[in-house]
Amino acid sequence: MHPLGWAFLQLLLVAYVSHAEEPVCRQRGDPENPLLSKNGDIILGGMFSFHTSWKVRKDTYMNQPLPLQCISLNFRDLQFAQAMLFAIEKINKSTNILPGISLGYKIYDDCGSVARSIGVTLALANGSEIVFAPSKTTCTRPAYVQAIIGATSSSTTIAVATVIGPFFVPVISHFATCACLSDKTKYPSFLRTIPSDYYQSRALAHLVKYFGWTWVGAIRTNNDYGNNGMATFTETAQRLGICLEYSVSFFRTDPYAKIQRILDIIRASTSKVIVAFLARADLNVLLHEFSYHNLSGYQWVGSESWIFDSQTAALDIHHILDGAIGLSIPKAHVTGLREFILDEKPLNSSNNKLFIEFWETLFSCKFKESSSDIQRECTGHEDMTGVQNSFIDMSLMPIFNNIYKAVYAVAHALHNILSCNNTCNKNVQLDPFMVLQHIRKIYFTTKEGDEVYFNENGDPAAKYDIINWQPKENGVVEFVTVGLYDISLAAEKQLNLQSKSLIWARKTKQVPVSICSEKCSPGTRKVLQKGRPVCCYDCIRCAEGEINNITDSATCVRCLPEFWSNERRDACIKKEAVFLSYEEIMGALLTAASLFGACMTIGVIQIFFKYRKTPIVRANNSELSFLLLFSLILCFLCSLTFIGQPSDWSCMLRHVAFGITFVLCISCLLGKTMVVLMAFRATRPGSNVKKWFGQTQQRLCVTAFTLIQVNICIIWLTTSPPFPFKNFKEIKDKITLECALGSAVGFWAVLGYIGLLAILCFIFAFLARKLPDNFNEAKFITFSMLIFCAVWITFIPAYVSSPGKFSVAVEIFAILASSFGLLICIFIPKCYIILMKPENNTKKRIMGKKAPQSP
Repeated sequence: MHPLGWAFLQLLLVAYVSHAEEPVCRQRGDPENPLLSKNGDIILGGMFSFHTSWKVRKDTYMNQPLPLQCISLNFRDLQFAQAMLFAIEKINKSTNILPGISLGYKIYDDCGSVARSIGVTLALANGSEIVFAPSKTTCTRPAYVQAIIGATSSSTTIAVATVIGPFFVPVISHFATCACLSDKTKYPSFLRTIPSDYYQSRALAHLVKYFGWTWVGAIRTNNDYGNNGMATFTETAQRLGICLEYSVSFFRTDPYAKIQRILDIIRASTSKVIVAFLARADLNVLLHEFSYHNLSGYQWVGSESWIFDSQTAALDIHHILDGAIGLSIPKAHVTGLREFILDEKPLNSSNNKLFIEFWETLFSCKFKESSSDIQRECTGHEDMTGVQNSFIDMSLMPIFNNIYKAVYAVAHALHNILSCNNTCNKNVQLDPFMVLQHIRKIYFTTKEGDEVYFNENGDPAAKYDIINWQPKENGVVEFVTVGLYDISLAAEKQLNLQSKSLIWARKTKQVPVSICSEKCSPGTRKVLQKGRPVCCYDCIRCAEGEINNITDSATCVRCLPEFWSNERRDACIKKEAVFLSYEEIMGALLTAASLFGACMTIGVIQIFFKYRKTPIVRANNSELSFLLLFSLILCFLCSLTFIGQPSDWSCMLRHVAFGITFVLCISCLLGKTMVVLMAFRATRPGSNVKKWFGQTQQRLCVTAFTLIQVNICIIWLTTSPPFPFKNFKEIKDKITLECALGSAVGFWAVLGYIGLLAILCFIFAFLARKLPDNFNEAKFITFSMLIFCAVWITFIPAYVSSPGKFSVAVEIFAILASSFGLLICIFIPKCYIILMKPENNTKKRIMGKKAPQSP
């Protein structure tokens, strides 16, 4: 064997024996190294996005992928890390908390990448150094860190909490606001010192509603923070009557075509308010394009991620976001933190590579060792005093305070576990689950007066400042606190705004208007436009009889039966009660006609009474003539009971009076007709009709016929009498006061009986039409009955079809017409003879004998 081959074989044998005696436990994959670290008795983990992006690579999957190469140094998360170092340093120097115990830290860069954050989480849980263990011992050990502070974004935090949750290592985030992280079944070890987006999203929706913006656009970051936050906002907004014209997502690594599509959507929209649930880095990418395309004039509503960020304000050189309003974590102050952050020594002492990158980016220079292409050489002694950079900006002090409180929450839990008083019990075996249980129960107040505690979901109390971007004369934007939103207060007191101090887009004091449709005024209702959101509608006038006195109502309310809508359809007014009254023209004319008929009848009575001894009056039973005239007076006067407002008594009186008087009238006519007919039959030889139809029999006949009608009326009145009735249906905007019949059978029985007597009278008169003319009164009765029947036959359809008070007028007209017909046809010819032709008023003339001719 070749000597070199033999040597190589010996080397393999030694390695095999060594491996068998001392097995090595190590992490698989590329090791993750902390950027900032310090040893201590108890180690805390930290995870921040020191870089905001990474180089895009195309993996061929033919070889093992290279580690992620992070780019774009992020001063903001460097400040977050220094806030954590500041809190740890204060605790280590304090004698009141964890005395004699030093806290160390391992802080990693997750680069804003979910994949990298998982690797960092495993490194924090297991450590990265090689472990030698006996041959029969498993590669397990207690958690490397007792708690993890971070991460910054919701997506990376979700990945961290998912991986570390089964091991119950506490994860306390200062800036991960996704409401989904409150789910303890998925993320049992997660807590945070910043309120959940569940409250922020709802608060933003209430803020939008407060200003009357019901038609808005929305842009969100395409990750868990933006998608979950916008989902809660949309749900609350819909419940508050707010509609989203569009809702688009964006992530900073999206292609330019996606940005162009967002620009086109905004330009084509009609809404003037944009709700931006965006991470700061994503908004900064969009802001550059918005400025280039001069997308100004929109009112922006922002989430806490960017609304209080001075870097975003500095990038907005074209004032696209001027007048923006949104929610921010309440202002805070941590004594000594500003000076600590501006001191570069903690960075320089922990990681030389990070310090070099930080220093070169801060002062725009290059160290000789880092680059051969030197634009300006770094000395390492540059003065920070004159630097105008986001690193020296302390506007995110509320977030720094969240990190400060998170570290102190862990420290207080450890203090309780180790039973610290003057000294701590170092023999206690720390367990992450035990630490988690104690963190959940902590309650303390910081030196600055902030109360620190967690609810059952691991969330703090939700309270937000309302921030307004107000540009000043020098072009600098000032973040002005114009209100407060406190979820712990009653619902009506949660939002407290100072609206007068607000400045809106385009530097106006007038609240912008962003609605799809103008509000519907009282008297109208909303009708949705087909295929569009509920905020887009047309305003339709309320129908007759309906009103709406509320602005922007979807329904109209029907007025009560006794009321009707006014012309504007915004109030119900009492309906006008209509009935046939004496004051109106029709009532006055009918009253005059009735009185004229009665007076005319009285005049005929006076004529007949004066000439009662004359043959023409005495012929054919003058007693019946006077009774007929009296009944005609009653017929004329009974029509007056139909005029005026109906009452219980008038309703009963009008129909009863009408029925009885007309039966009395027709009975008299029937008697007169029978007298004429029987008078001639009595002149025949052997006839005894006269004794059966004398005056007594005529009186009994009239009385009997009339009593039948009286009985019908009594039955009607006792069973179901007429009564006053308010008719709401006849005339829609008026109440028709009328008399209901009570019993229709009773009414038509009264009319039917009158009709029956009229027909009998007509038949008898018709039979007597061929008797001698000079004596015959039957032909006048026949003609009068013809008119009477014609009137009442015509009355029936006219009465049924006439509305309201006109049906009453039709009935009065029928009464008057039939009464005048009887009066004129029967008595006027006699009066004419009495007054104008007295020579014909002789017995011979009436008996049909000619008078002798004068010489």
